[in-house]
Amino acid sequence: MGYYDVDEILTEAEKIPCTFNLTCPDLGYLDNNPSAPLKSGTEVSLPLWLAELLALPIPGSEADSAYATIELPPPLSQEVVQALKADPRAVPLRDQSAHFYSLATRMLDLFDEKELTAVLRKTFAVRAGEIALHARKGATGAGGGTAEDKASNLGVGGAGEEFLRGLDEWERRLFRKAHDGAKSGKEWMDGVKKH
Repeated sequence: MGYYDVDEILTEAEKIPCTFNLTCPDLGYLDNNPSAPLKSGTEVSLPLWLAELLALPIPGSEADSAYATIELPPPLSQEVVQALKADPRAVPLRDQSAHFYSLATRMLDLFDEKELTAVLRKTFAVRAGEIALHARKGATGAGGGTAEDKASNLGVGGAGEEFLRGLDEWERRLFRKAHDGAKSGKEWMDGVKKH
């Protein structure tokens, strides 16, 4: 983790559902009950960094014993995975989590989910193609549209703004790099044609 990386810090703050395996005194405040212990079987949502630590085996105990068991967060729920399987382009990932891929990568480090890995890989590949297409259209003015759409600095306008609104942070960085690359390539080609 980059110590000063804001995206990593925000990913670490994502809430993860946990179930406590042991009764823990003085932790009732996590379940809005400060005067009582946190009982075994209690389900709470904790930041990823804390949930990850509590899911580690307890030193000096059985290998499978941990304070808490973590589950996949809502952005990676079965409903979202099924929607991504059906059409990755139709799911606005930012509505699930602003740092969807970063969260998914961290979860895949903790869980051995081969199906989820395959779905996320396909999702990124399909969506990256769409991102590159939108970035190229905006940088080169290709693809029809109004003069305002063609002159837009980010290649958006109307439907393009809706497209950008659904991108998570990784995808936004990819869009920006693809847009800048296509724009620089066009400027270079225009310079070559003049000479």
